[in-house]
Amino acid sequence: QVQLVESGGGLVQAGESLTLSCAASGGNISNYFMGWFRQSPAKGRELVSFITWSSGWTNYADSVKGRFTISRDNAKNMVYLQMNNLKPEDTALYYCAADSVLGHLKSAGGEYWGQGTQVTVSS
Repeated sequence: QVQLVESGGGLVQAGESLTLSCAASGGNISNYFMGWFRQSPAKGRELVSFITWSSGWTNYADSVKGRFTISRDNAKNMVYLQMNNLKPEDTALYYCAADSVLGHLKSAGGEYWGQGTQVTVSS
């Protein structure tokens, strides 16, 4: 059973930056896709970005491309989301998720997911 724990959220002003962290434990996820989702009442669930543990291949939603960067530290079993130039519309609950199948990550939100960390961006 894989456990995912997020941290790093908070309240910031527009234009500022935050880095979210996701600690993974409890299982072998070396071939998994690791994704960052966000959930808000206005927009629902959105897959913001994902990365593969093995190759580090990354992908971003158009809404965050050029502002957010996903990375991973294989030795520490950590996944990060660096968020720059934050906007009020980035306000959401962010959570990380893991799945061995990319399509399942995208459609179902992942096989494993954490509790999330709140990001609030004021204007």
